[in-house]
Amino acid sequence: MNKIHATATEALDGLLFDGMQIAAGGFGLCGIPELLIDALVESGVKDLSIASNNAGVDGFGLGKLLETRQVKKMLSSYVGENAEFMRQYLAGELELEFNPQGTLAERMRSGGCGIPGFYTKTGVGTVIAEGKEEKEFDGQTYILERGIVADLAIVKAWKADDTGNAVFRKTARNFNPVAAMCGKVCVMEVEEIVPSGSLDPDSIHLPGIYVHRLIQGTHEKRIEQRTTRKQEEA
Repeated sequence: MNKIHATATEALDGLLFDGMQIAAGGFGLCGIPELLIDALVESGVKDLSIASNNAGVDGFGLGKLLETRQVKKMLSSYVGENAEFMRQYLAGELELEFNPQGTLAERMRSGGCGIPGFYTKTGVGTVIAEGKEEKEFDGQTYILERGIVADLAIVKAWKADDTGNAVFRKTARNFNPVAAMCGKVCVMEVEEIVPSGSLDPDSIHLPGIYVHRLIQGTHEKRIEQRTTRKQEEA
């Protein structure tokens, strides 16, 4: 089966519907599937529930979908750096299911592994635990978290072969592998597609079995927070 598509729009063809849940890779502006996000904006699909560590920044990444009001709910760990995110949430225009970062990653991984739920101590005694089942193990309280199985996963890798075996570059690995795992369909954008068999099997971070569609494209590499100091005089 040929997994390679010419454009992000083509790769998403037939997969989108209003009210769907999407798992998106990325952390801040690192390793975000920006081409696929742009295609989602152009598609006009709406009432989306998006599971992602955060929601990009104003005007870039998932922040674009917030500006076009295509997102109904975010399942996130971090809600800073995006003024429109905060404005919509505080105004009651956007639902937010807040997740501790490790819990969100494990929810995605569990969903991808066919595990419907797991118990964790993280969040016990806080607002995170409200409405969730509690159980004691060895005298300590744990809460039940559900695995995430998304209708669609959108992720970004550095390099992949034509069967979808993927390599992520350094910290851009972040949420991408687990997001890819939990999608019923996974569409991945990469900087380079190489022939099958050319990647070292021991270097592959995500097996191609999880990847259904591939695109190659040019990406903008932004710095989220730039900190500089004045150059000292010689």
